[in-house]
Amino acid sequence: MPARTGTSDEGANRQYARGLARAFGGALIFGFPMLMTMEMWWLGFYVDRMRLVLFFFVSFGLLVGLSHFSGFEKTTRLSDNLMDSLAAYGVGIIASAVLLSLFGVLEADMPMGEVAGKIAIQSVPAGIGAIVARKQMGESGEDEDKAEKERRAGYAGQLFLMAAGAMFLALNVAPTEEMVLISYKMTPLHALGLVLLSILLLHAFVYAVGFGSEKELPEGTSFLAGIVHYSVAGYGIALLVSLYTLWTFGRTEDLSTAAIVMMTVVLGFPAALGAASARLIV
Repeated sequence: MPARTGTSDEGANRQYARGLARAFGGALIFGFPMLMTMEMWWLGFYVDRMRLVLFFFVSFGLLVGLSHFSGFEKTTRLSDNLMDSLAAYGVGIIASAVLLSLFGVLEADMPMGEVAGKIAIQSVPAGIGAIVARKQMGESGEDEDKAEKERRAGYAGQLFLMAAGAMFLALNVAPTEEMVLISYKMTPLHALGLVLLSILLLHAFVYAVGFGSEKELPEGTSFLAGIVHYSVAGYGIALLVSLYTLWTFGRTEDLSTAAIVMMTVVLGFPAALGAASARLIV
């Protein structure tokens, strides 16, 4: 019996090590576009520290939920999800610190506050990549496990995954100056057209990917109800995620309400695509 227990522990350790290797791979794949974006480097320097702390807690809650659906190893308890989320954040921090150092973004004479800020900002998308590595690099049987968890989570679970997908794509473009430029170039008519296009694409993508573990609207759900419950609700989530991201990054400072709305609609477009394709991303 002792020998059997030792063998079991050794196998569990190997499985966890394999999961960590996947997590590092996911962190690199998901995180490198932002690790090589100048605006993200500057954010670590000037972003408000209280907003950064809040961003950490919001992101950690996101990772806990993602760990339940598609963490880098199979979990069955909340404590497992919490530990895996901490591990994913750790992977994101290490991967971000190493690459930013190799890129010359982190320098020896930098204040520790600036170094910590740069790493903290980058560790969020890298952490998301680490936590969903099993989905991206796992086996088909693991996809079936995730689909079963989605089915049991129901409508609320679908909305959560939409929020996660929206957050990931919003993080990719929110720091860029192009977001501000596009919002200034657009008229209210342009904004209305972008809203309609966002909802239309979101509905088309969700229908193509599938509602939950199904490939069509749930039984008894009309076409109009499907648009309201999934597409409109998903777009609303995308807008909220966009507004929160812009606020966190200081993009809403000293702007009129109209300008903030316009910028939110612009960022809401990629966020809506992220929400629509959440089952493919996460």
